[in-house]
Amino acid sequence: MSRPPAHVAGRETRQGVAIETALARTHDFRTAQDLHAQLRTEGVRVGLTTVYRHLQRLIDAGEIDSVRTLTGELAYRRCSDTAHHHHLVCRHCGRAVDVDGPSVEDWLARVAEQAGFSDVVHTIEIAGTCGDCRIAQG
Repeated sequence: MSRPPAHVAGRETRQGVAIETALARTHDFRTAQDLHAQLRTEGVRVGLTTVYRHLQRLIDAGEIDSVRTLTGELAYRRCSDTAHHHHLVCRHCGRAVDVDGPSVEDWLARVAEQAGFSDVVHTIEIAGTCGDCRIAQG
């Protein structure tokens, strides 16, 4: 279930609302360039820098998640789960599945403790090929 677009830090702009609406319409991770192209196709006049800036505000506000693609580019998505979780992302179509990984968290805690680390934060990005893309590839 998608949340309605949030208006970050009280700075509601036409472009910001358009960006958030575009994010709310998909469950897949989208790059800033993808969102920018989509908005331009829909007739929304917005610069790529504005898209990046607004996406960063949404990340800082905890409204969206980001993952790094295999090419190193960031992709963004509004997640329905605001609790800490990971994503399994199709490297072909961008479809994403939220993954709650207690075993990953337990493993990380053990590794950090053995190395003498505390206050550890992490990002785990898991990429693969979804079933639909695997079938399409034959």
